[in-house]
Amino acid sequence: MTAAAVVVVIFGMQMAKVLLVPFLIASFLALITVRPMLWLQQRRIPSFLAALIIVSSIMLLMAVVGTILGSSIAEFTAALPGYQARLDVIVDGVFNFVTKHLNGDESMESLGDMVDPGWAMGLVASILNSLKDVLTNTFLIIFTMIFMLLEVSSVGIKVEAAFGRSADSLERPRKFLQNLGRYLGIKTIVSFATGICAGVLTWSLGLDFPLLWAMLAFLFNYVPTIGSIIAAVPAVLLALVQLGPGAAGATAIGFAAINVAFGNVIEPRLMGYGVGISPLIVFVGLVFWGWVFGPVGMLLSVPLTMTLKLALESDASTKWIAILIGSERDAQYALKKRAIEQD
Repeated sequence: MTAAAVVVVIFGMQMAKVLLVPFLIASFLALITVRPMLWLQQRRIPSFLAALIIVSSIMLLMAVVGTILGSSIAEFTAALPGYQARLDVIVDGVFNFVTKHLNGDESMESLGDMVDPGWAMGLVASILNSLKDVLTNTFLIIFTMIFMLLEVSSVGIKVEAAFGRSADSLERPRKFLQNLGRYLGIKTIVSFATGICAGVLTWSLGLDFPLLWAMLAFLFNYVPTIGSIIAAVPAVLLALVQLGPGAAGATAIGFAAINVAFGNVIEPRLMGYGVGISPLIVFVGLVFWGWVFGPVGMLLSVPLTMTLKLALESDASTKWIAILIGSERDAQYALKKRAIEQD
């Protein structure tokens, strides 16, 4: 019965993705912005006015980014067949050269027929267009976010009045939401910096559509390890088609340096322990949430998996599951903590 219920819930989410995806985006935006709102309230700014300031700022940012990127996405989609055709010619030339020097090895010819180098660029166009479609529900996202922020200050009183529980009984869910909000906030700041660096890199090399590559780096930075590869490959392929092998190599090195600096140095220092996810779980989550919610689900996959991990961590009876789906660093930290408690 439990397995059947899980299957029903999963397919229910898939059928309701048109409604659920904007709601999830609003929820994550609310978690990211709740701390700035509470800071404004501490400065004696009324709740409604504080929420209005936060939401207006986000609307302004989304309007500016949407206006700039909307035309770029349309131009990139229109130019995509030409890029893919030139890329096919380059790849076919490479395989023909290799096959010729291998005395007509049929396995290389078969491999050349199987490889589709334009697939990565087509995936980029699909993801960006899906994101643009989701953002057409801007008003639904914004209004949902406003009401969520307005409920923050009153949820404790409502729970106490409805169920007779004190504010102390909400400590566990409050801690869970604080940890999730902290994770999303830090990840968003690091992703924003990663996107800026990627945009500057591609612009300095003379690559077409640098704003798109900046947006792609920002979005896929939410997906550890795999995301940096997905974001870099289309830009490298475009550099190969547009500027040649040297520029493609420089683009690949630049993206690698950016992701090493932010992903392996800066982000771990800001995050600390207890927020990692196993690379296997990252990949499985990417495939699963992408299947449930479409291309946008791929971008939401790690925040959703991170939500599940933090929820499991908040309960002692399920903490072992969180350790299993977490990173090796989390497991080492748990072992050290257990050893200290035993001493």
